[in-house]
Amino acid sequence: METQANAQPNTKRKRIFTGVVVSDKMDKTIVVAITKRAVHRLYKKYVTSTKKVKAHDGENQAQVGDRVRVEEARPISKQKCWRLLDIVERAK
Repeated sequence: METQANAQPNTKRKRIFTGVVVSDKMDKTIVVAITKRAVHRLYKKYVTSTKKVKAHDGENQAQVGDRVRVEEARPISKQKCWRLLDIVERAK
């Protein structure tokens, strides 16, 4: 039997996604649209699905149209469990 000292620690990696900011009207919160393209298994055509998540932006630095990376985090509020990692590309 393995002892606690020899056991592997829980090294579950946090999910990281890239998306576009669609709203920054809330204080310290942005809404990010994450788009995923996948091939439909029967029709062999690309299907686009979009998911919107709320992310914590402590310095209010992201603006609408920016491409950002968000990381999974502990629950910050009722609907907010993502946080802003960095801004990949500013809006034009």
